[in-house]
Amino acid sequence: MPTGAGTFAELPLAPGLAKALHRNGLTTPFPIQTAVLADALAGRDVLGRGRTGSGKTLAFGLPLLTLLAGKRAASKAPLALILAPTRELAQQVTASLTPYATALRLRMATVVGGLSATAQAQTLARGAEIVVATPGRLADLVKAGQCRLDQITTTVIDEADQMSDIGFLPQVSALLDQTPRNGQRMLFSATLDKAVDRLVRRFLHDPVTHGVDPPTGSVTTMRHHLLEVAAGDKLAIAADIAARNPRSIMFVATKRAADRLATRLSATGLPAVALHGGRSQNQRTRALEQFRTGTATVLVATNVAARGIHIDELDLVVNVDPPADGKDYLHRGGRTARAGRSGTVFTLVFPEQRREVHRLLTKAGIRPDMTAVTPGHPALIPA
Repeated sequence: MPTGAGTFAELPLAPGLAKALHRNGLTTPFPIQTAVLADALAGRDVLGRGRTGSGKTLAFGLPLLTLLAGKRAASKAPLALILAPTRELAQQVTASLTPYATALRLRMATVVGGLSATAQAQTLARGAEIVVATPGRLADLVKAGQCRLDQITTTVIDEADQMSDIGFLPQVSALLDQTPRNGQRMLFSATLDKAVDRLVRRFLHDPVTHGVDPPTGSVTTMRHHLLEVAAGDKLAIAADIAARNPRSIMFVATKRAADRLATRLSATGLPAVALHGGRSQNQRTRALEQFRTGTATVLVATNVAARGIHIDELDLVVNVDPPADGKDYLHRGGRTARAGRSGTVFTLVFPEQRREVHRLLTKAGIRPDMTAVTPGHPALIPA
């Protein structure tokens, strides 16, 4: 929950922002928003650590909007850049900031794969002060001469730990190289690890670090359970969990597994949808909307959905397949226990996986309960 330390109206924001925030029911800033604002407005480079739901988007969005107030971008030459690892996260950032950008008459453009590049290029050509982008599509538009980054005054990298992974790093670095060397850079992430340090050393100048969670990024308002299952019981137990809980996100390792589990759950009368990188953007958007509105009660996802999904009042995440590392676990679990709410994470493990997964979670600062379960076990209902 927000702290009582002041209100948005008392912060040095651009005129009109506090009123816009109030219209959206926001009066009191979250800790990371208060912590970051002064340094960001002073033009400092910022390294922010806060788990999903801690208010990171407004923590970088409000100072960015304030710094841009009254400015106008030329055609194809945005003034601020927000990079995100997935289409869903980019669209969520745009949706979160648009009411406040509109209040300041600032224009936003979303540049992501899976949607019309021509339409995105046309939006940039008309002029947009802020571009929210995934690296691949932005790189394509820059290469085609439909966007240039030499006027960027502030760059934000959201989910910096994922953006620092080896698959993203070359593209992210190439894009940052095209922004002015003296521009402001802000990196935000739930975890700040050695991978993020590569970007920090290369692109940030004397950054100030703000963190509002334990350094491990673990979520203290969550309950964590390892459920030891027999191989032949795994899907039945997943279905049992879904039947006993009103809404849940279930994570699996592959696209095929996501489709298979969603089909199985739907066949048993549990409305389920699959979300993964093999689906078109329209299919992914539709799946999320069905889950948000309750038409589907289970969202079965691969890691593509571990970031950027904002679902209100979600209390349960189920790792049907255990994550590969602690960072993935934290981001999957970050779909629940948002903004101070409590939540539960179930992770299904075979007996031979138990020791390794327990070690992975302990390293991430999490000490889960362990229970051997069969279908119908009472532990399949969160306490």
